[in-house]
Amino acid sequence: MAPPSREYIHGINPCFEVIRASRRSIYEGFVNQATLRQPRLAKLIQFMEQRDIPVTPVDKHRLFELARSKEHQGAVLKTSPYAYHRFADLLGSPRLLLLDNVEDPTNVGAIIRSAEIFGFHAICLPTKGTPEIYPSVVKVSVGATEHLAICRDHSANQYFKAAQQEGYVVVALDGKGITDLNTIQIGRDQKLLLVIGGEDRSVGQFILNAADVIARIPMAGRVNSLNASVAAGIAMYHLHHATSEMRPANAG
Repeated sequence: MAPPSREYIHGINPCFEVIRASRRSIYEGFVNQATLRQPRLAKLIQFMEQRDIPVTPVDKHRLFELARSKEHQGAVLKTSPYAYHRFADLLGSPRLLLLDNVEDPTNVGAIIRSAEIFGFHAICLPTKGTPEIYPSVVKVSVGATEHLAICRDHSANQYFKAAQQEGYVVVALDGKGITDLNTIQIGRDQKLLLVIGGEDRSVGQFILNAADVIARIPMAGRVNSLNASVAAGIAMYHLHHATSEMRPANAG
């Protein structure tokens, strides 16, 4: 089956970010005719009109048909599909994030949102076992997808092997890891690949066997597991600060 030539991005913030990023062709905007004066929607309409994007008021049923979701917030953009980067072009990025067996689109979107905040701007999605950048993923990420370099052209193991060959330190997050996340320090000049697994299926065994560090998040509670996106956010936050803490003493 051929991939779709059009996508329908929904949600006010995702629509703003798609327009700001200027990475997609935008063909038309659809807005809820019953809430045109709602402040955020009115601001989005003005934003589209300033950029010569056609705006069509429609009823909420038409918005639901386009978005295939009730979470459209009164705004839908008709756009070209998400444009992936090539993995070869991302090698060399100081921070790579690999999602291995993260099957839930909601988790993928939430992880991408945290990645944008914590400096993991190059993301590797395997061709199998992880959702594509669907409009639902864009919605959960609040449009962060549009500002990141995301590739989807290799398997998880192929990404891993290529990154190791390029000198990346590979940290895989696993609940049974032997290294406490809080003890990890990453040198300023070291390239890092962080691998996050899913809730039902964790990081693949091949990567766990060969990664430089298998890290766990220390927990004090009685519930012994974290949502995948929460765990990923904690890991990215720590590794972001673990790197910045290693600046020379005379750094500004």
